[in-house]
Amino acid sequence: MSREYRGRRVVLWPINIDASASRREGRKVPLRYAVRKPRVEEIVEAARMLGLNPVVEDARYPRRWWEQRQRVVVDKLGSKLKTLIEIAKAVRELRERRQRGR
Repeated sequence: MSREYRGRRVVLWPINIDASASRREGRKVPLRYAVRKPRVEEIVEAARMLGLNPVVEDARYPRRWWEQRQRVVVDKLGSKLKTLIEIAKAVRELRERRQRGR
């Protein structure tokens, strides 16, 4: 499935930007950019803010194949890491806005 996206799109799993996950468990971004327990809905909203055309897919994360999960496929912003960092920053910004709005 993800081969059709190669080069143009990025497959993003919530664990890739999760501050509570270790690198070994699948976190890809440095802790300073990561957010705790990101939800798929937050990632989709952040990707929309950045104009990355998100698509949610049901799939199994390879390192935790026994759990049914969702992943988000988005347009690429430079490298995969740059895309992940920008989405993590946008999720953090969304959370901060919600905190101020309360």
